[in-house]
Amino acid sequence: MNKTLNQTKIFSLLLLVSVIFSCSKTEDVVEKDVRIVEDFNFNWNFKLGDFPEAIKPNFQLTDWRTLNLPHDWSIEGEFSEEHPTKPEGGALPAGIGWYRKTFSLPVDWNGKSVSVEFDGVYRNSEVWINGHYLGKRPFGYISFAYNLTDYLNFGTKENVIAVKVDNSLQPNSRWYTGSGIYRNVRLVATENLYVDHWGTYITTPKVIKDKATVAFETTIKNDSTAKRVFKLVNTILDSDNLEVVVSEKIDTIQAHTSYVTRQQMEVVNPVLWSVENPYLYTVKTKIYEGENLVDNYETPLGIRYFSFNAKKGFSLNGVSTKIHGVCLHHDNGALGAVANKHAIKRKLQIMKDMGVNAIRVAHNPSSLELLQLCDEMGLIVQVEAFDVWKKRKVKNDYNLEWDEWHKRDLQDLIRRDRNNPSVMMWSIGNEIREQFDSTGIAMTKNLVKIVKSLDQTRPVTCALTENIPEKNFIYQSGALDLLGFNYKHEDYGTFPENFKGQKIIASESVSALETRGHYDATSPEIKFWPPAHNESFDGNDDYTVSAYDNVAAYWGTTHEENWKTVKKLDYIAGTFIWTGFDYIGEPIPYPYPARSSYFGIVDLAGLPKDVYYMYQSEWSYKNVLHVLPHWNWNAGQEVDVWAYYNNADEVELFVNGTSQGVKSKQDEELHVSWKVNYEPGTIKVVSRKAGQVVLEKEVHTAGAASQIALEADKAEIKNDNYDLVYVTVNVNDDQGNLAPRANNLIQFEVTGGGKIVGVDNGYQASLESFKAKQRKAYNGKCVVIIQSNGKTENIQMKATSDGLKEATIQIDVE
Repeated sequence: MNKTLNQTKIFSLLLLVSVIFSCSKTEDVVEKDVRIVEDFNFNWNFKLGDFPEAIKPNFQLTDWRTLNLPHDWSIEGEFSEEHPTKPEGGALPAGIGWYRKTFSLPVDWNGKSVSVEFDGVYRNSEVWINGHYLGKRPFGYISFAYNLTDYLNFGTKENVIAVKVDNSLQPNSRWYTGSGIYRNVRLVATENLYVDHWGTYITTPKVIKDKATVAFETTIKNDSTAKRVFKLVNTILDSDNLEVVVSEKIDTIQAHTSYVTRQQMEVVNPVLWSVENPYLYTVKTKIYEGENLVDNYETPLGIRYFSFNAKKGFSLNGVSTKIHGVCLHHDNGALGAVANKHAIKRKLQIMKDMGVNAIRVAHNPSSLELLQLCDEMGLIVQVEAFDVWKKRKVKNDYNLEWDEWHKRDLQDLIRRDRNNPSVMMWSIGNEIREQFDSTGIAMTKNLVKIVKSLDQTRPVTCALTENIPEKNFIYQSGALDLLGFNYKHEDYGTFPENFKGQKIIASESVSALETRGHYDATSPEIKFWPPAHNESFDGNDDYTVSAYDNVAAYWGTTHEENWKTVKKLDYIAGTFIWTGFDYIGEPIPYPYPARSSYFGIVDLAGLPKDVYYMYQSEWSYKNVLHVLPHWNWNAGQEVDVWAYYNNADEVELFVNGTSQGVKSKQDEELHVSWKVNYEPGTIKVVSRKAGQVVLEKEVHTAGAASQIALEADKAEIKNDNYDLVYVTVNVNDDQGNLAPRANNLIQFEVTGGGKIVGVDNGYQASLESFKAKQRKAYNGKCVVIIQSNGKTENIQMKATSDGLKEATIQIDVE
């Protein structure tokens, strides 16, 4: 009787609250955002070394630098074989560094919940606010946040945040990591009733042609001392910011608790997210108390459905789609590990223009910006959590943190990235050593369980190297939804028999080696540098590798051989090429002074190697005709001339107007070639379809280098201290032909609203500083990266070199 009476009272109270909320006219009120998100990147102080006293508010900053984040101190250093990072880690310094920032908060923030969000700090970061210890995150690639509320000052009394970054324990990686607060930092202030950090989860459990079901989970947090009654409003907006559908819910939450609430809506005639049309909706989440808006939060929504099939591979929105993927490390060339959105966008656009439709982030959680851009640009993503589990690959890698941190790090990764529509696969590891012993069974099951507890909408995979089932204990766990295999393309034909009924993707492939613009005589046989079993090899004295696509690491193959295999096997969902771009570190096949990889389809400066156009001819719809090599050789020398092409029946080569014959790709060929004796002048290739010319390309013998030419990748930038422009510097002859072997030292001067933040030429064994004001051209080219300095003056860049005609370029500043 009493229980029934209490239930009646509770129901009456909720009914009354519902009436109050329904009578409120929140929709008629002009609302402005109440959640405050501030850029926290500016005006930090930094110094290399260990300064434990820096946590104290009255600590004296004597010779500390003032800088803006994101920041990577390693990229500022000099190359040395003696650095404990070793050439595999880029041969750049690491060590310990401290960051410190003094800031004030307005009085009206008193009473709010205030947090600081770090997108990534490499590594072993520890954070203090006003002398109070907040915590430690060893994993250098994970995002995290700390609540500062209890320790803050408001008004005239200042606050001091201090961050220690300890990257001294080396080596801790197989590639370049960078050091410092290399991703973005934000300060977030909310009322005491708010959407928790990464507090939304949106799925589309049912998508059909004319309707999509959209399910929401919202984690509400109440930091106050009282129970709160609130109205939760979730609104789906289309890409024009027009309302599509709204869901409202009245609920209660106890003091000092978190609470998950669920809603469901339907979108009629949804526009589906695809690689061709990456259409994005936005979900706006609002929390009201009475008529008062107390929090607002936004989440991206891409409506799409996809599947992997053991026989037919991958399909997106019901359309069979081969995954044309590349693996990308997190560094941005001359910027180091700095996560600049404009640098990442340039990298992704170069890949997209090649025909890439998928990115595998290797071998660790990516920046937020990369995923946001993949959402916007239409790139499928495989997110990868770890390169190692408990068994190490190098002495001081993540194996040291595994037991204490792997669960939390994996959970945080999934929570952060599960709303990005571009993300379609979770990888729990790369070439994990536990695949070779029975511990791999239980560990795999545990990791998959962690992922599935937070997201069941995407398959879980792992990049495996052992393709004999009885030897692979990760496979034997039976926990993976999708089997990823690295290399051994010659075994792909056995997979349907050896892995019956399994869904399969080539998670990493190729490992071919090239240096942009360098050509050795071709060979009918593939060269393996280095060969298996650490045998010696006849490498080049100048640490180059031919760009003809005929050299690979012993575990891999050439680009053409891999793609010919994957292309014809429907049950292979696709391939991720190692790698889209060269990256700092892992300079296989050479020792120091080589300090960057040779694996990229594009060099470290962002300049495509020739094989870029093979992929473009196969993976894109653009008309392609590309001829290699350059045309500066010794008289009478026999030269191999290759052409990549598509959308044509044949290609004809002319040398100084004389036909060298018509060629067509036969069987599975991906290029055509001629052997001709060099004579100065012009080579010309013409592609034709049904007798009609599709494209023509010419390469001229260049004379002596005589002038500089500048090409900017965009005409204007914003004056926001972030925006970048990449200027390609060409060393040409007096006719405007690229001098293909020019290595002139070019000096740069930038004035106005920009500053030089990086220089590079793509040569993997260059020991020149990435932060200098000059750079040698390599094979006729180098690149200057200019960043906004906040001034509203147009940027002028001048390039000079002894013996060359100088060049200038202007970039407008908005």
